[in-house]
Amino acid sequence: MSWWRPSDVGYATRIKLADVGYGARFFCRLVGLVGPTFKRFSLVRDQIHFLGNYSLAIIAVSGLFVGFVLALQGYNILQRYGSAEAVGLMVALSLLRELGPVVTALLYTGRAGTSLTAEIGLMKAGEQLSAMEMMAVDPVRRIIAPRFWAGVIVMPLLAAVFSAVGILGGWVVSVVMIGVDPGAFWSQMQSGVDVWSDLGNGVLKSFVFGVAVTFVALLQGYVAKPTADGVAHATTRTVVMGSLLVLGLDFILTALMFSY
Repeated sequence: MSWWRPSDVGYATRIKLADVGYGARFFCRLVGLVGPTFKRFSLVRDQIHFLGNYSLAIIAVSGLFVGFVLALQGYNILQRYGSAEAVGLMVALSLLRELGPVVTALLYTGRAGTSLTAEIGLMKAGEQLSAMEMMAVDPVRRIIAPRFWAGVIVMPLLAAVFSAVGILGGWVVSVVMIGVDPGAFWSQMQSGVDVWSDLGNGVLKSFVFGVAVTFVALLQGYVAKPTADGVAHATTRTVVMGSLLVLGLDFILTALMFSY
């Protein structure tokens, strides 16, 4: 006797399709609440502080060390071809196009995404969301939507901080430690970085990542089983799904933006 039956496969497929449909309807509902959410901007402001301010330290420190490493590796490669002065351009393009948005999104998933999932999951386990519904208060409008739009706003700002600190780290290693000419470092960067195709695409990436990661974190917390074990599993799913979604979206966006 086979270990699986066609009916089992059909049932599992139907369950997954139902989950995708629920997630799509949940996302559309959050997007539709943009107007009512920003009418009570104080709720969004508090979440911007919670998600952004508490993630700023790890973002800045990580950006600094990434800039250090990029400058060291870039100088070792470029000096073989007599282009060591272009290390600033290489650091800037690497951070603005790829590493800034991607690494920020991954760190945001581990720091803020798990916090959102655990917070919503614990509120569900403590029946706080059910109590709000009993008092005719929509928990999606009051709790979920402000956190979603705050995450969307915070991600590009954190990515900008990551890239800026990384460029400063690259300057410290290249100019202060190695001895690259500072004028060449900045002039190569200024002439080689395009505002729209490089900086603009990086901002767009970080915006898309913010939407994806924040939505995954909130959805996993909202559908988590109301137990300690259920919240723990939801937090783990947020990290796994959010990280894979960021990497997959990065490939798609890079192929669309820079395929010329």
